[in-house]
Amino acid sequence: MNIEVITRQPASVSRSTPLLFVHGAWHGAWCWDEYFLPYFAQHGYAVHAPILRGHGGSEGRDRIRFHRIAAYVEDVAQAASQLPTPPVIVGHSMGGLVVQKYLETHSPPAAVLLASVPPAGVLATTLRIAARHPLPFLKVNLTWSLYHLTATPELCREAFFSKTMPEDKVKGYFARTTDESYLGFLDMMVFALPHPKRVKTPALVLGAADDTIFHVDEVQATARAYNTAAEIFPNMAHDMMLEAGWQKVADRILAWLNERGL
Repeated sequence: MNIEVITRQPASVSRSTPLLFVHGAWHGAWCWDEYFLPYFAQHGYAVHAPILRGHGGSEGRDRIRFHRIAAYVEDVAQAASQLPTPPVIVGHSMGGLVVQKYLETHSPPAAVLLASVPPAGVLATTLRIAARHPLPFLKVNLTWSLYHLTATPELCREAFFSKTMPEDKVKGYFARTTDESYLGFLDMMVFALPHPKRVKTPALVLGAADDTIFHVDEVQATARAYNTAAEIFPNMAHDMMLEAGWQKVADRILAWLNERGL
């Protein structure tokens, strides 16, 4: 599979462990490249962000509705295998589920789950969305296209961004969103849920207090499943890497990696 990867190299490498960032549904590696990739490169890390199949410039856009979570895991494994040493894996939202599944069969030095799909899956999220937006949700199931849930800047803001996010930024990010796999959505709901007991990799679990996709209690449940405590950032919404407080999130990840000698 031809998978595009965005890479940023530091001016001088001071960290021996690379970082691999995995984007979530409707997104691409662009969401990391806005702030996180340059920032972590500035701090001495070689950073890489694969664009999962069907997204951006990667292969498979004509079959975006039919890609499975297992295929996204293969994309992450492929990207990680091309690096000189095993990377720390960072996953956001659906990318967090992809990372959890990757960890079942791989043992990277550490992982970060950012506003991630919880081990219980997205059933609760799905019911909330269906109740708020019954017509778009009906269209999703009639067309097998998840784009209906984020088809306007207003829906995009509700899903991903704080109310205080400037309108021009919301419109700019909205223009870069894509459709997402319907079969991947079914996997996230029931068919490809993670098995935390199989995972030995230490994990940092971060969430956002104002996230409408995964609520604080779901982030806390994710943390408990991986024998840690969730850290919740106030006044932030789902896209923590793009919100106004993104640097606080990045700095917490940096501090945690330093604590682990990575």
